[in-house]
Amino acid sequence: MVDAMRPVELIAAAIGEGAPDRRPRAGAAVLRRWGLGRSLAARGRSVRWGRGVASDLSLMSQGPMSVVAEFSQRLATRVEASIAAGHLPVVIGGDHSCAVGTWSGAARALHQLHPARGDVVGHDLRRAGTRLGLVWIDAHLDAHTPETSETQNPHGMPLAALLGQGPPSLTGVAGAGPKLRAADVVLIGQRSWEPGEAELLRRLGVRIMDSQEVARRGFEACMREAIAQVSDGTAGWGLSFDLDALDPQDAPGTGTPVDRGLRLDEVAAALHGLAWEPRLLACELVEYNPVLDRDRVTCLLYTSDAADDTP
Repeated sequence: MVDAMRPVELIAAAIGEGAPDRRPRAGAAVLRRWGLGRSLAARGRSVRWGRGVASDLSLMSQGPMSVVAEFSQRLATRVEASIAAGHLPVVIGGDHSCAVGTWSGAARALHQLHPARGDVVGHDLRRAGTRLGLVWIDAHLDAHTPETSETQNPHGMPLAALLGQGPPSLTGVAGAGPKLRAADVVLIGQRSWEPGEAELLRRLGVRIMDSQEVARRGFEACMREAIAQVSDGTAGWGLSFDLDALDPQDAPGTGTPVDRGLRLDEVAAALHGLAWEPRLLACELVEYNPVLDRDRVTCLLYTSDAADDTP
């Protein structure tokens, strides 16, 4: 168990090359400018902006996958260091390809905190003391591999990579092999997907609470069940939140909106106080596209109306 009062470290993950629209690369900078750190600190928690990670645009000549893979290695190292220092890292994306780095780093941090015997190599997902749980809130499954993806956009592949499926450049970030067990992952809010990625998750046995189930049961009930599952036998768990999970009426500032999404009031009520959970290891918020955010509607969900001077 970790200290529930550990300071929050915001980490800007400036990457947009995993998506067809690269403008989410500026998302973290805009949220910082408009007061994300100050707003979080006002809720009674120690909050600071740590050193961010930015994609290397010079690698685009080799293709988006090369950019994402190199970026993910550096972000993984950054997240691992934050956890090792006793912080609660909150990664602010950037497109959702950054999840490969966030959760690979978190998984490696758990293995460093609970070292294996000398005869165990890599990420041994059999050992409860090192397993990472993950709640993935998103309108999409993000579980494509290059074999199933028509677009080949890396931001549609991070969950598959974390489960050990896909190109070695992604599955090998922060160590070879899967970073998550299928039984330790729960998806919430999905309402748009392709057959190939759905079949992969079905075959692996990943729990999916799609938008219809959420509408029937309520988001709070689904979230409670998800936390219980990802906490069962794991050393810690994380939350990956894609803004397109929300209904576009509430959060228009994303490049991948899908109608009939989760409603903000219900989600906010269910997530209130989550940062105080002692076994929450890390969080990420992704896919904020400031250019598409009319009148800063989405930005103001998370920020104050004053510029942020948090160090």
